[in-house]
Amino acid sequence: MKLRRFGRAMAALSISALALTACGADNEGDNENADNGSSEEGDLLTIGSGELIGGGASSQDSAMTAWATGINETNPDLTVNYDPVGSGSGREGFLNGQYSFAGSDAAMDTDEQEQAAEICGDAGVFHVPAYISPVALAFNLEGIDTINMDADTIAKVFTGEISKWDDQEIADQNEGVDLPDIPITVVHRSDDSGTTENFTEYLAEASDSWDQEPSDAWPSDYTGESAQKTSGVVDLTSGTEGAITYADASQVGDLGTVAVGVGEEYVEYSPEAAANAAETAEEDPDAEGALELDRETEESGVYPIVLISYHIFCHEYDNEDTANQAKNFAAYVVSEDGQNTAADSAGSAPISDATRDDAMSRIEGIGVQG
Repeated sequence: MKLRRFGRAMAALSISALALTACGADNEGDNENADNGSSEEGDLLTIGSGELIGGGASSQDSAMTAWATGINETNPDLTVNYDPVGSGSGREGFLNGQYSFAGSDAAMDTDEQEQAAEICGDAGVFHVPAYISPVALAFNLEGIDTINMDADTIAKVFTGEISKWDDQEIADQNEGVDLPDIPITVVHRSDDSGTTENFTEYLAEASDSWDQEPSDAWPSDYTGESAQKTSGVVDLTSGTEGAITYADASQVGDLGTVAVGVGEEYVEYSPEAAANAAETAEEDPDAEGALELDRETEESGVYPIVLISYHIFCHEYDNEDTANQAKNFAAYVVSEDGQNTAADSAGSAPISDATRDDAMSRIEGIGVQG
């Protein structure tokens, strides 16, 4: 039986600070009468001063840099410092009061949401789908840029059941490709990672050859080489002939990538294919604002190994300054300008108008406790 997601993602990456400030936007705050360029959202993008501190998912690192450049043009009075310490560390820092918002490749679980009441009050938290990106299966084989694999083959590679690149199961899906007779070296994250959770969620739902629960930690049953952080697994794969890993697509560089079997076709990762996956997602009933992806889709043109990375905010903050800063930052990120800026820099898929409207209805409601 195929397994369903239950874990929550964590990743740990090095700290960097980004200066972010407000910029013009495109979408009216009224969810029922959304209209690009409205004064209501414009007001949100010009409020707030001082320093807003956040931390979390490293998958958003390139997008954060782009958002920093874009938002800094119009409101130099607001600075947002973001530490890409990983999804789990970001959520932990938020719950400990270290950060005023968290970046996370997975939604908060029930226990975390209950803990958030200590910081946010009884109103709790909500999630903003800020960054949508494919998770690439990246490999190092000289002279080969793309290899086709269906879900079962991918699972067998990452469990070690398929251990050579010229295995017949891979060859049957890659007619005309000169596959080398060399071992496959699986490279996985050694740290708890949102990317690991998204990838293992895909394997658990799409393949009968994967027998592990989805998790932010790589299963101890399946060995291989390991490295910390996205940069670590990409660097290790780049330096190891025959290696394969999973990583946010924006960071895989010149490595070859797997076209994933979906229905009767093989789909290469792209922002468009990731956006198609996000369009089929449903609202997560257990985490406000979060989405659940259909990993078993057979829809044409959909790339199913996708992460949706969130920004997590309080509905109510303990002071007006922080509430205004959060509104400003959140509104810019989901604006058409903010999403397109990230897409140009990081290759992410912009959120849909419907997702933007839904997010803005919550962002506008950020208030002060008491």
